[in-house]
Parts: sequence; structure tokens; C-alpha cells
Amino acid sequence: MRRRALGAAAVALTLALAGCAGDGGSKAEDGTPAANQAREPQRIVPLNGDLAEIAFALGLGGEVVGVDTSATYPAEAAAKPKIGYQRQLSAEGILSLRPTIAIGTAEAGPPEVIDQLKKAGVRVEILAAPSTVDAIPQRIRDVAGALGVADAGKALADRTQSEIDAAKASIPAGRPKLRVAFLYLRGTTTAMLGGVGTRADAMITAAGATDAGTEAGVQGYKPITPEALVTAKPDVILLLDGGLQSVGGVDGVLKLPGVAQTPAGAARRVVSLDDQYLLGLGPRGGGALKDLIAKLYAA
Repeated sequence: MRRRALGAAAVALTLALAGCAGDGGSKAEDGTPAANQAREPQRIVPLNGDLAEIAFALGLGGEVVGVDTSATYPAEAAAKPKIGYQRQLSAEGILSLRPTIAIGTAEAGPPEVIDQLKKAGVRVEILAAPSTVDAIPQRIRDVAGALGVADAGKALADRTQSEIDAAKASIPAGRPKLRVAFLYLRGTTTAMLGGVGTRADAMITAAGATDAGTEAGVQGYKPITPEALVTAKPDVILLLDGGLQSVGGVDGVLKLPGVAQTPAGAARRVVSLDDQYLLGLGPRGGGALKDLIAKLYAA
């Protein structure tokens, strides 16, 4: 009798353990997916500001030990120790933080710094940067996979996809397709027109508009000239908030060569969004796209 009872208990325990093993959706009391609970904490150094934002959105802010100066969101990321600018990193500064993983895009460098990190035994993950808004969810999943939180990445990617879909659904129907020129400004000494392959082009296209710089054949960024702007013929000029402020607002933009002669300049149709918000192509991408669409069609 006692043997039968013990045998039944053993079977019940085995079934219970099997059930737990198969429950990929089980969570701890704090909501952490079970698959992520056994993960060892890391010392993470995102090499690019947009990847720092993703790491924080995945709930890993407490493991981030340093960020580059382009990491402006969230505020907790901006408060972390700095490792330099993403394109001008210092291996010594990064190594002093004792990272177990450094994660970045091809924009992070210079290359010799990346090599130094690898030779020092740091795990380095270089991920592809997205070229379209539709690539954002996969980007989130890639970062989450590299950092060992795939379940959290799937949840965040799914939510971001829903927000992107909702933003695209907000594009006004029956309106003429706008021509939008993205100008990268840092005072009057740095004034560039964006075009093919830029993140601004990805956002403008997703907003249902035509990137006037791309249409004019601009590859990447090129210095603004009156001829280029006349050829681009933008209906709206898009800027980063920092760029707009750096030239003194809309009046300053209209003083740039050729701007006043464009349809956008004549109508003072100039809009801007926060730098990382517009160009980060991360978890806030759906919200940024929705705000961009609202601004473009209200301008």
C-alpha cells in the first residue's frame, strides 16, 4: 500500500515537473519570464545610444554600466558613465567599466577599439542597423537575444509592431503625397540634406511621404546648396529639435541658402522632433512615426 502511494506521488511529481518545463510563459511574481530568470546578470555597455534605449526598454537598465554620449533616453541612461561618442570610442574607458558584453552597430568605432575590446576578452556583438521602420521589431528581438532575454524581446517587439501598424493607419487618406526634405543642422556651419540610406529617409517613407533628398539623388548626406534644395522642391522641411534650436528657430532655417525659395520655405512649413526619438528606430519608433505623420499633415 505504502509502495503504491509512493509510486503515485513520484508520477505526480514527474508530471508536475514536465508541465513546468513546457510552460514557456510562466513568470515570477515580478512578471519576469521564467526563461529569463536563470540568466546570470551581465555588465552591459551599449556602444550606441539607440541600443542603450533598447536595453533599458528590455528592463536591463540595472546591468548597463556605461553608455556613449548619444544615449539621451531614458534619463537613467543619460546618467550612466560615458564612454565617448559612438564613432569615437575609447577602449580604455570601456574596459575600466569591466564589461562582460559590449553591443553596438557598425556605426560604433573606430574599428581598432572594437578589436581591442575583443582581444581583452570582452564579448562584442555588432548588429545590423535597420534600414526601414518595418525592421524595428526584428532589431529588438536581435538585441534581446544577444543579451539573453528573448522572451522580453518578443513581448517588446510585438508591442512595437502594433504601435507601428497603428501609426501607419493614421496616414490621412486621399491627401496628395508630400515631399519632405530632412535637413541635419548644427548651427550654420553644419547644414546637410539627407537622402538615400538615412534613418530620416526610413521614417519619411513610412509616413507615406516622399523623401525629397532621395528623390533628388542625394546619397546619405551632402552639404546644402541652393541648387540641391531647388531640385528637391520640398513641401515640408523636417529637422531635429537640436538642429532647429541651433539656428535660432524657423527664421534661422529660412536664412539658409535656398530654403526660402522652396515651397516649404515660402509657406514656412518646418517641423521638428527630438533627435533620438525621430532617428532611434527603436521601441519608441511607432510613437515617433505617429507624431511625425501628425506634424507633417498639420504643417
